[in-house]
Amino acid sequence: MAAPAPAPAPLLRVVAECARSRARAGELRLPHGAVPCPVFMPVGTRGTAKGVTAAQLDALGCRICLGNTYHLGTRPGPELVQRAGGLHGFMDWPHNLLTDSGGFQMVSLVALSEVTEEGVRFRSPYGDEELLLSPEKSMEIQNALGADIVMQLDDVVSSTTTGPRVEEAMRRSVRWLDRCIAANRHPERQHLFAIIQGGLDPALRTKCLEEMTRRDVPGFAIGGLSGGEEKAQFWRMVKLSTERLPRDKPRYLMGVGYATDLVVCVALGCDMFDCVFPTRTARFGSALVPWGSLQLKNKQFAKDFRPIDEDCGCPTCQGYSRAYLHALLRSDTAALHHLTVHNIAYQLQLMRSVRESILAQRFPQFVRDFMRTMYGSRDKYPAWAVEALASVRIPLD
Repeated sequence: MAAPAPAPAPLLRVVAECARSRARAGELRLPHGAVPCPVFMPVGTRGTAKGVTAAQLDALGCRICLGNTYHLGTRPGPELVQRAGGLHGFMDWPHNLLTDSGGFQMVSLVALSEVTEEGVRFRSPYGDEELLLSPEKSMEIQNALGADIVMQLDDVVSSTTTGPRVEEAMRRSVRWLDRCIAANRHPERQHLFAIIQGGLDPALRTKCLEEMTRRDVPGFAIGGLSGGEEKAQFWRMVKLSTERLPRDKPRYLMGVGYATDLVVCVALGCDMFDCVFPTRTARFGSALVPWGSLQLKNKQFAKDFRPIDEDCGCPTCQGYSRAYLHALLRSDTAALHHLTVHNIAYQLQLMRSVRESILAQRFPQFVRDFMRTMYGSRDKYPAWAVEALASVRIPLD
């Protein structure tokens, strides 16, 4: 009798854990190479992060970025992308990709969508045609795109929604997870993540966690947050989720990208993050720095010949001054490109520094230094961040 096939290796290898908080350093073992985590993933909606090339992302040290199932599934369409060798070949990206499920568009394109048990019916923003995005269709598109991590289709409602719709969405997301598991044609190389829902209701979140962790999926995402809810509610839902998720599987907090949020949520036990924030804020002329941000359109930078950040090694800071970028912002979109490169570099370097501090068993001190640099004095620290960090034994006094 043939020996049973060996169990696949876990997706996450935990390398080090903070002795005080829930922070951990690990490595995602993915088909297109290992990804050190905690990790921030730039968002490449249509096959590129807006304002930068795939080669530039590669040079900045990015080893995983996102693609959008809904947008790529409508234009240019999965068939064309598949003919190009999948999304990796289409965008000339040698590293890992994660595709979302299209569920978020239930919120962002709510006026164009209708949700039933079958799936989500979208009216195209480009014409009169309709798209039924069912769990099966979402997996079909994601299988064609060829991402290394694929997300279940979940029933997404705004984080500020209350009432019966939240429970309906949570229970439907569990049912849709089972349909996505059954529909995933390449589970050995396209790792399917479940998405925890339940809004801001601890009982519903807990029920969703109980149900979804019974399924043997490679990883879990915490969804339905970072949509305008109070930060005091946000961090408590994150902590509730990480406390109940398996230690040996990756925890992906969706849609989070502010520097303070990243540091605090690593302390709460999250491994992966994504957000359009660094690229979007660059398009408004804002440069991210360890002490906040610089609005380079302001006239105070007109004769400032220093780089954005003298300690930053990105190509923008190595080659251009604040004065140059200030002048360019008034006349040339190249400035937005330079700021996007810098902002992504800032996010990636922040996560590398977080990881190094965990490996060196000095993460609590890193957090205290980060907060002091970002806010200056203790009385300016956000109360929610102080409370969240105290809950995992990192006092900021």
